Amino acid sequence: MAQNENLAALSAAGVSVWLDDLSRDRIQSGNLAELIATRSVVGVTTNPSIFQAALSAGHAYDAQLKDLASQGADADAAIRTMTTDDVRAACDVLAPVFEATGGVDGRVSIEVDPRFAFDADKTVAQAIELWKIVDRKNLFIKIPATEAGLPAITSVIGEGISVNVTLIFSVPRYRAVMGAYLDGLRNAKIGGHDLARIHSVASFFVSRVDTEIDARLEAIGTPEALSLRGKAGLANARLAYAEYQDVFDGGAHTSTYNHLASQGGNRQRPLWASTGVKNPNYPDTLYVSELVGPNTVNTLPEKTLQAFADHGEVAGDTLSGRGAEGAAVFAELSAVGIDLDDVFAVLEREGVDKFESAWNELIEATTGELAGAAEGN
Repeated sequence: MAQNENLAALSAAGVSVWLDDLSRDRIQSGNLAELIATRSVVGVTTNPSIFQAALSAGHAYDAQLKDLASQGADADAAIRTMTTDDVRAACDVLAPVFEATGGVDGRVSIEVDPRFAFDADKTVAQAIELWKIVDRKNLFIKIPATEAGLPAITSVIGEGISVNVTLIFSVPRYRAVMGAYLDGLRNAKIGGHDLARIHSVASFFVSRVDTEIDARLEAIGTPEALSLRGKAGLANARLAYAEYQDVFDGGAHTSTYNHLASQGGNRQRPLWASTGVKNPNYPDTLYVSELVGPNTVNTLPEKTLQAFADHGEVAGDTLSGRGAEGAAVFAELSAVGIDLDDVFAVLEREGVDKFESAWNELIEATTGELAGAAEGN
Protein backbone atom coordinates (compact mmCIF):
# COMPACT_ATOMS: atom_id res chain seq x y z
CA MET A 1 0.00 0.00 0.00
CA ALA A 2 1.30 3.44 -0.92
CA GLN A 3 1.64 6.26 1.58
CA ASN A 4 -0.56 9.31 1.18
CA GLU A 5 1.45 12.00 -0.64
CA ASN A 6 0.53 14.88 1.69
CA LEU A 7 1.47 13.01 4.84
CA ALA A 8 4.59 11.59 3.21
CA ALA A 9 5.65 15.17 2.40
CA LEU A 10 5.06 16.13 6.03
CA SER A 11 7.29 13.27 7.16
CA ALA A 12 9.95 14.21 4.63
CA ALA A 13 9.99 17.74 6.09
CA GLY A 14 11.06 16.33 9.46
CA VAL A 15 7.69 15.86 11.18
CA SER A 16 6.95 12.50 12.78
CA VAL A 17 3.23 11.83 12.36
CA TRP A 18 1.66 10.27 15.45
CA LEU A 19 -1.97 9.32 15.99
CA ASP A 20 -3.65 10.80 19.06
CA ASP A 21 -5.97 7.87 19.68
CA LEU A 22 -5.90 4.22 20.71
CA SER A 23 -8.50 1.53 21.22
CA ARG A 24 -8.60 -2.26 21.20
CA ASP A 25 -10.88 -2.17 18.16
CA ARG A 26 -8.33 -0.06 16.28
CA ILE A 27 -5.59 -2.58 17.04
CA GLN A 28 -7.55 -5.79 16.44
CA SER A 29 -9.25 -4.61 13.26
CA GLY A 30 -5.93 -3.83 11.62
CA ASN A 31 -6.77 -0.13 11.37
CA LEU A 32 -3.62 0.94 13.23
CA ALA A 33 -1.46 -1.15 10.91
CA GLU A 34 -3.29 0.35 7.94
CA LEU A 35 -2.61 3.91 9.14
CA ILE A 36 1.07 3.02 9.50
CA ALA A 37 1.09 1.67 5.95
CA THR A 38 -0.94 4.43 4.26
CA ARG A 39 -0.89 7.53 6.48
CA SER A 40 2.77 7.75 7.57
CA VAL A 41 1.79 7.14 11.21
CA VAL A 42 4.90 6.28 13.24
CA GLY A 43 3.63 6.64 16.81
CA VAL A 44 0.56 6.66 19.04
CA THR A 45 -0.39 8.78 22.02
CA THR A 46 -3.25 8.26 24.41
CA ASN A 47 -4.58 9.85 27.59
CA PRO A 48 -7.29 9.22 30.18
CA SER A 49 -9.96 10.83 28.00
CA ILE A 50 -9.09 8.56 25.06
CA PHE A 51 -9.10 5.43 27.22
CA GLN A 52 -12.38 6.47 28.80
CA ALA A 53 -13.94 6.73 25.33
CA ALA A 54 -12.43 3.43 24.18
CA LEU A 55 -13.57 1.41 27.18
CA SER A 56 -17.08 2.84 27.16
CA ALA A 57 -17.71 2.15 23.46
CA GLY A 58 -18.61 -1.21 21.96
CA HIS A 59 -17.89 -4.66 23.38
CA ALA A 60 -14.15 -5.14 22.82
CA TYR A 61 -13.48 -5.31 26.55
CA ASP A 62 -16.49 -7.40 27.64
CA ALA A 63 -14.73 -10.76 27.85
CA GLN A 64 -11.77 -9.37 29.73
CA LEU A 65 -14.05 -7.48 32.13
CA LYS A 66 -15.88 -10.71 32.87
CA ASP A 67 -12.60 -12.49 33.53
CA LEU A 68 -11.33 -9.68 35.77
CA ALA A 69 -14.62 -9.64 37.68
CA SER A 70 -14.30 -13.37 38.34
CA GLN A 71 -10.86 -12.68 39.81
CA GLY A 72 -12.28 -10.02 42.14
CA ALA A 73 -10.37 -7.16 40.51
CA ASP A 74 -11.36 -3.63 41.50
CA ALA A 75 -11.75 -0.81 38.99
CA ASP A 76 -8.17 0.50 39.36
CA ALA A 77 -6.66 -2.95 38.80
CA ALA A 78 -8.98 -3.64 35.87
CA ILE A 79 -8.16 -0.32 34.18
CA ARG A 80 -4.44 -0.89 34.67
CA THR A 81 -4.67 -4.37 33.14
CA MET A 82 -6.81 -3.37 30.15
CA THR A 83 -4.94 -0.20 29.27
CA THR A 84 -1.49 -1.76 29.58
CA ASP A 85 -2.65 -4.71 27.44
CA ASP A 86 -3.75 -2.27 24.72
CA VAL A 87 -0.55 -0.27 24.90
CA ARG A 88 1.59 -3.41 24.80
CA ALA A 89 -0.30 -4.64 21.73
CA ALA A 90 0.14 -1.26 20.02
CA CYS A 91 3.86 -1.33 20.85
CA ASP A 92 4.09 -4.66 19.07
CA VAL A 93 2.32 -3.28 15.99
CA LEU A 94 4.77 -0.37 15.91
CA ALA A 95 7.88 -2.45 16.68
CA PRO A 96 9.07 -2.54 13.04
CA VAL A 97 8.93 1.29 12.92
CA PHE A 98 10.87 1.43 16.18
CA GLU A 99 13.60 -0.79 14.75
CA ALA A 100 13.70 1.01 11.40
CA THR A 101 14.11 4.44 13.04
CA GLY A 102 16.68 3.37 15.60
CA GLY A 103 14.23 3.92 18.45
CA VAL A 104 13.31 7.48 17.51
CA ASP A 105 9.75 6.61 16.47
CA GLY A 106 7.53 3.56 16.69
CA ARG A 107 6.51 4.78 20.14
CA VAL A 108 3.34 4.34 22.18
CA SER A 109 2.59 6.52 25.20
CA ILE A 110 0.70 5.67 28.39
CA GLU A 111 -0.06 8.25 31.03
CA VAL A 112 0.41 7.99 34.78
CA ASP A 113 -2.74 8.32 36.85
CA PRO A 114 -3.70 12.03 36.53
CA ARG A 115 -4.65 12.06 40.21
CA PHE A 116 -0.89 11.98 40.89
CA ALA A 117 -0.16 15.12 38.84
CA PHE A 118 0.88 17.08 41.93
CA ASP A 119 2.63 14.20 43.74
CA ALA A 120 6.13 13.50 42.44
CA ASP A 121 6.73 10.37 44.51
CA LYS A 122 3.52 8.63 43.40
CA THR A 123 4.18 9.67 39.79
CA VAL A 124 7.66 8.13 39.85
CA ALA A 125 6.43 4.93 41.50
CA GLN A 126 3.66 4.42 38.97
CA ALA A 127 5.90 5.32 36.02
CA ILE A 128 8.29 2.55 37.05
CA GLU A 129 5.36 0.16 37.60
CA LEU A 130 3.86 0.86 34.16
CA TRP A 131 7.26 0.49 32.48
CA LYS A 132 7.63 -2.97 34.02
CA ILE A 133 4.06 -4.07 33.29
CA VAL A 134 4.05 -3.10 29.61
CA ASP A 135 7.61 -4.38 29.23
CA ARG A 136 8.28 -2.92 25.79
CA LYS A 137 11.31 -0.85 24.92
CA ASN A 138 9.26 1.37 22.56
CA LEU A 139 7.03 2.60 25.38
CA PHE A 140 6.81 6.22 26.53
CA ILE A 141 5.55 7.05 30.02
CA LYS A 142 3.56 10.30 29.98
CA ILE A 143 4.22 12.62 32.90
CA PRO A 144 2.48 16.00 33.21
CA ALA A 145 4.68 19.12 33.31
CA THR A 146 3.32 20.41 36.60
CA GLU A 147 5.84 21.77 39.08
CA ALA A 148 5.64 18.43 40.91
CA GLY A 149 6.10 16.69 37.58
CA LEU A 150 9.50 18.27 36.92
CA PRO A 151 11.47 16.32 39.57
CA ALA A 152 9.48 13.22 38.61
CA ILE A 153 10.67 13.61 35.01
CA THR A 154 14.27 13.82 36.18
CA SER A 155 13.88 10.77 38.43
CA VAL A 156 12.16 8.61 35.82
CA ILE A 157 14.65 9.51 33.07
CA GLY A 158 17.38 8.77 35.60
CA GLU A 159 15.98 5.24 35.90
CA GLY A 160 16.58 4.74 32.18
CA ILE A 161 12.90 5.07 31.28
CA SER A 162 11.76 6.99 28.19
CA VAL A 163 9.30 9.83 28.92
CA ASN A 164 6.69 11.82 27.03
CA VAL A 165 6.26 15.04 29.02
CA THR A 166 2.69 16.26 28.59
CA LEU A 167 0.50 19.30 29.34
CA ILE A 168 3.11 21.95 28.51
CA PHE A 169 1.51 25.31 27.79
CA SER A 170 4.12 28.02 28.42
CA VAL A 171 7.65 28.60 27.18
CA PRO A 172 9.08 29.09 30.72
CA ARG A 173 7.68 25.71 31.77
CA TYR A 174 9.01 24.15 28.57
CA ARG A 175 12.44 25.51 29.40
CA ALA A 176 12.18 23.85 32.82
CA VAL A 177 11.12 20.58 31.17
CA MET A 178 14.20 20.53 28.96
CA GLY A 179 16.33 21.15 32.03
CA ALA A 180 14.62 18.31 33.90
CA TYR A 181 15.31 15.98 30.98
CA LEU A 182 19.01 16.89 30.80
CA ASP A 183 19.33 16.45 34.57
CA GLY A 184 17.73 13.03 34.16
CA LEU A 185 20.23 12.04 31.48
CA ARG A 186 23.09 13.02 33.77
CA ASN A 187 21.63 10.89 36.55
CA ALA A 188 21.06 8.00 34.15
CA LYS A 189 24.71 8.12 33.10
CA ILE A 190 25.84 8.08 36.71
CA GLY A 191 23.50 5.15 37.31
CA GLY A 192 25.10 3.15 34.52
CA HIS A 193 22.28 3.35 31.99
CA ASP A 194 22.88 3.44 28.25
CA LEU A 195 21.83 6.96 27.25
CA ALA A 196 21.27 5.91 23.64
CA ARG A 197 18.29 3.82 24.79
CA ILE A 198 16.56 6.75 26.52
CA HIS A 199 14.29 8.96 24.43
CA SER A 200 11.90 11.78 25.25
CA VAL A 201 9.42 14.17 23.69
CA ALA A 202 7.95 17.33 25.18
CA SER A 203 4.25 17.74 24.37
CA PHE A 204 3.47 21.41 23.84
CA PHE A 205 -0.27 22.11 23.57
CA VAL A 206 -1.47 24.42 20.80
CA SER A 207 -5.20 24.77 20.09
CA ARG A 208 -6.17 25.11 23.75
CA VAL A 209 -4.04 28.26 23.90
CA ASP A 210 -6.05 29.83 21.08
CA THR A 211 -9.35 28.76 22.63
CA GLU A 212 -8.54 30.43 25.96
CA ILE A 213 -6.94 33.57 24.55
CA ASP A 214 -9.53 34.04 21.78
CA ALA A 215 -12.28 34.08 24.41
CA ARG A 216 -10.42 36.76 26.36
CA LEU A 217 -9.82 38.80 23.21
CA GLU A 218 -13.51 38.67 22.37
CA ALA A 219 -14.36 39.81 25.89
CA ILE A 220 -12.06 42.82 25.41
CA GLY A 221 -13.74 43.41 22.06
CA THR A 222 -11.59 46.18 20.60
CA PRO A 223 -10.54 46.00 16.94
CA GLU A 224 -6.93 45.58 18.08
CA ALA A 225 -7.87 42.67 20.33
CA LEU A 226 -10.09 40.95 17.77
CA SER A 227 -7.37 41.16 15.12
CA LEU A 228 -5.17 38.90 17.28
CA ARG A 229 -7.57 35.95 17.37
CA GLY A 230 -6.07 32.69 16.17
CA LYS A 231 -2.48 33.91 16.45
CA ALA A 232 -1.47 32.98 20.00
CA GLY A 233 -1.22 29.20 19.63
CA LEU A 234 1.18 29.32 16.69
CA ALA A 235 3.17 32.19 18.21
CA ASN A 236 3.60 30.21 21.43
CA ALA A 237 4.70 27.09 19.57
CA ARG A 238 7.21 29.04 17.47
CA LEU A 239 8.69 30.58 20.60
CA ALA A 240 8.96 27.08 22.04
CA TYR A 241 10.74 25.81 18.92
CA ALA A 242 13.24 28.66 19.19
CA GLU A 243 13.94 27.51 22.76
CA TYR A 244 14.33 23.93 21.57
CA GLN A 245 16.90 25.02 18.99
CA ASP A 246 18.73 27.05 21.61
CA VAL A 247 19.12 24.00 23.86
CA PHE A 248 19.39 21.09 21.42
CA ASP A 249 20.19 22.39 17.95
CA GLY A 250 23.30 24.55 17.96
CA GLY A 251 22.02 27.51 19.97
CA ALA A 252 23.76 29.48 22.70
CA HIS A 253 22.88 26.92 25.38
CA THR A 254 23.61 23.70 23.49
CA SER A 255 26.86 22.85 25.28
CA THR A 256 25.15 20.81 28.02
CA TYR A 257 23.30 18.70 25.50
CA ASN A 258 26.38 18.32 23.30
CA HIS A 259 28.30 16.87 26.25
CA LEU A 260 25.55 14.34 26.90
CA ALA A 261 25.17 13.63 23.18
CA SER A 262 28.85 12.68 23.06
CA GLN A 263 27.95 9.97 25.59
CA GLY A 264 24.99 8.73 23.55
CA GLY A 265 22.26 11.09 24.79
CA ASN A 266 19.34 11.88 22.48
CA ARG A 267 17.68 15.24 21.96
CA GLN A 268 14.24 15.74 23.48
CA ARG A 269 12.02 16.48 20.50
CA PRO A 270 9.16 18.99 20.69
CA LEU A 271 5.76 17.39 20.11
CA TRP A 272 2.80 19.49 19.02
CA ALA A 273 -0.28 18.32 20.91
CA SER A 274 -3.88 19.50 20.87
CA THR A 275 -3.59 20.07 17.12
CA GLY A 276 -7.21 19.43 16.24
CA VAL A 277 -8.73 22.78 15.25
CA LYS A 278 -11.59 23.71 17.58
CA ASN A 279 -12.69 26.94 15.86
CA PRO A 280 -14.53 26.15 12.59
CA ASN A 281 -13.47 29.53 11.22
CA TYR A 282 -9.85 28.38 11.10
CA PRO A 283 -8.42 25.99 8.47
CA ASP A 284 -8.74 22.43 9.75
CA THR A 285 -5.05 21.72 9.10
CA LEU A 286 -3.79 24.99 10.65
CA TYR A 287 -1.83 23.41 13.49
CA VAL A 288 -0.11 20.99 11.14
CA SER A 289 0.89 23.00 8.08
CA GLU A 290 2.04 25.95 10.21
CA LEU A 291 4.13 23.82 12.59
CA VAL A 292 6.52 22.09 10.20
CA GLY A 293 10.15 21.80 11.19
CA PRO A 294 13.00 19.31 11.58
CA ASN A 295 13.00 16.91 14.54
CA THR A 296 9.40 17.56 15.55
CA VAL A 297 6.41 15.36 16.26
CA ASN A 298 2.76 16.20 15.56
CA THR A 299 0.19 14.01 17.29
CA LEU A 300 -3.05 14.27 15.36
CA PRO A 301 -6.62 13.19 16.10
CA GLU A 302 -7.80 10.93 13.28
CA LYS A 303 -10.11 13.63 11.91
CA THR A 304 -7.15 16.02 11.51
CA LEU A 305 -4.96 13.24 10.11
CA GLN A 306 -7.50 12.48 7.39
CA ALA A 307 -8.07 16.19 6.67
CA PHE A 308 -4.34 16.65 6.05
CA ALA A 309 -4.27 13.53 3.90
CA ASP A 310 -7.07 15.04 1.81
CA HIS A 311 -5.94 18.66 1.40
CA GLY A 312 -2.97 19.42 3.65
CA GLU A 313 -0.04 21.36 2.23
CA VAL A 314 3.62 21.44 3.22
CA ALA A 315 5.31 24.72 2.37
CA GLY A 316 8.73 23.97 3.81
CA ASP A 317 9.93 24.82 7.31
CA THR A 318 7.33 27.03 9.02
CA LEU A 319 9.05 27.01 12.43
CA SER A 320 12.73 27.92 12.16
CA GLY A 321 13.51 31.61 12.48
CA ARG A 322 9.98 32.50 13.59
CA GLY A 323 10.68 33.09 17.28
CA ALA A 324 10.86 36.87 16.96
CA GLU A 325 7.55 36.84 15.14
CA GLY A 326 6.03 34.89 18.01
CA ALA A 327 7.45 37.32 20.54
CA ALA A 328 5.89 40.22 18.64
CA VAL A 329 2.45 38.57 18.82
CA PHE A 330 2.86 38.09 22.56
CA ALA A 331 3.82 41.74 22.98
CA GLU A 332 0.63 42.73 21.16
CA LEU A 333 -1.45 40.40 23.32
CA SER A 334 -0.02 41.93 26.47
CA ALA A 335 -0.61 45.42 25.10
CA VAL A 336 -4.36 44.79 24.65
CA GLY A 337 -4.67 43.44 28.18
CA ILE A 338 -4.11 39.66 28.01
CA ASP A 339 -2.52 38.33 31.22
CA LEU A 340 -0.44 35.54 29.72
CA ASP A 341 0.76 34.17 33.07
CA ASP A 342 -2.86 33.75 34.12
CA VAL A 343 -3.74 32.13 30.79
CA PHE A 344 -1.09 29.45 31.20
CA ALA A 345 -1.95 28.83 34.86
CA VAL A 346 -5.60 28.34 33.92
CA LEU A 347 -4.75 26.03 31.03
CA GLU A 348 -2.52 23.80 33.16
CA ARG A 349 -5.12 23.55 35.92
CA GLU A 350 -7.89 22.80 33.42
CA GLY A 351 -5.71 20.26 31.60
CA VAL A 352 -5.09 18.28 34.76
CA ASP A 353 -8.75 18.62 35.81
CA LYS A 354 -10.01 17.31 32.45
CA PHE A 355 -7.80 14.23 32.61
CA GLU A 356 -8.69 13.60 36.24
CA SER A 357 -12.42 13.93 35.46
CA ALA A 358 -12.05 11.48 32.57
CA TRP A 359 -10.20 9.08 34.86
CA ASN A 360 -12.91 9.30 37.51
CA GLU A 361 -15.57 8.67 34.85
CA LEU A 362 -13.53 5.68 33.68
CA ILE A 363 -13.37 4.30 37.23
CA GLU A 364 -17.09 4.78 37.70
CA ALA A 365 -17.95 3.12 34.40
CA THR A 366 -15.53 0.24 35.00
CA THR A 367 -16.93 -0.32 38.48
CA GLY A 368 -20.38 -0.67 36.93
CA GLU A 369 -19.12 -2.97 34.19
CA LEU A 370 -17.34 -5.21 36.71
CA ALA A 371 -20.49 -5.44 38.82
CA GLY A 372 -22.56 -6.33 35.79
CA ALA A 373 -20.00 -8.92 34.66
CA ALA A 374 -19.91 -10.46 38.13
CA GLU A 375 -23.70 -10.79 38.18
CA GLY A 376 -23.57 -12.47 34.78
CA ASN A 377 -21.14 -15.17 35.95
